[in-house]
Amino acid sequence: MKKLYIITGEASGDLHAANLMKAILQQDEKVDFRYWGGDNMSAVVGEPVKHISELAFMGFIEVVANLRTILTNIKFCKKDILKYKPDALVLVDYPGFNLRIAKWAKAQGIPVIYYISPQIWAWKQNRVHTIKKVVDKMLVILPFEKEFYGKFGMEVTFVGHPLLDAVEQFRAKTDKVDLYAKHQLDKRPVIALLPGSRKQEINTKLPIMLNSLSAFEDYQFVIAGAPALPASFYEPFLKHSKNVHLIHGETYDLLSIATAALVTSGTATLETALFEVPEVVCYKGSSISYHIAKRLIKVDYISLVNLILQKEAVKELIQHECNAKNIEQELKLILPGAEKHDEMKKDYAELLKILGEGGASVIAAQEVLKVIEN
Repeated sequence: MKKLYIITGEASGDLHAANLMKAILQQDEKVDFRYWGGDNMSAVVGEPVKHISELAFMGFIEVVANLRTILTNIKFCKKDILKYKPDALVLVDYPGFNLRIAKWAKAQGIPVIYYISPQIWAWKQNRVHTIKKVVDKMLVILPFEKEFYGKFGMEVTFVGHPLLDAVEQFRAKTDKVDLYAKHQLDKRPVIALLPGSRKQEINTKLPIMLNSLSAFEDYQFVIAGAPALPASFYEPFLKHSKNVHLIHGETYDLLSIATAALVTSGTATLETALFEVPEVVCYKGSSISYHIAKRLIKVDYISLVNLILQKEAVKELIQHECNAKNIEQELKLILPGAEKHDEMKKDYAELLKILGEGGASVIAAQEVLKVIEN
């Protein structure tokens, strides 16, 4: 029996890794997995060695503050990999942790497959030299990444974006949830709030989002709760917020009925676009982390939608611009009948053309199996 050790530390990685595992098992049901991940991966097989709720740290200050925990996890991970003796290591995004493990695993003679490249094209481009040395196979999901790596003489495999598969799987479901009935929503249209999956980013951004909503009495608002966080975490936010509901683990159901959305940066910006929901991107971090990142980041946008389209198709409100007044103003512009609504829908259609066909998980699974079957 072939054995794969998979590591991801974030909600989006958990989703994509789970679909990769399903695709691998469809092609070879005898593959065994040991992994660091979340509930999506658990739904495929077994339980994680470490759950993503213990692993998600973001920002320079936050990483430094949790450095002892991170180093302890790295030490434990190495011991666990040696004990399991996998045929290959599959790393899914989560670069701060995974690149350290990759370097160590390469020295141990363990084949290293990286699925979903770190965003080194945005910052820390010098990491490409490390990746060339320690990664045996890089599977990328964004069209421009193949060209980026090519500039450094590294051959990578473009598999397509796995979110296309995830959204298509949802749309094919015959047992979709009626959110209006299940969560006792009224008949008004819904505006979705996607404030992120980590406590620190939710604590920063959700209050700002909520403070912008008083001008929209004709709509009701629904927060997409992070699967790894309990409902009790959100209670302080909801206490003083009328007309706001919370749902957990039903983000795609929410996006399928949403009229518009306020979304933190990251994978959620692309998910929202694939559901053709007009959005405003809201990002705010600690002041020190922001100023460090501003000096290091080499791209013009923070949302995947704009990066892929190479223009500001969706408004990005970053740091001091991310305030209630600006959010209210931009949200009004993307509602049905408003100035930016139809134009954003056209941009989403162009986005789909660029991303192309689905099937990323199946293609990635084929590439993984090639490595462990050789």
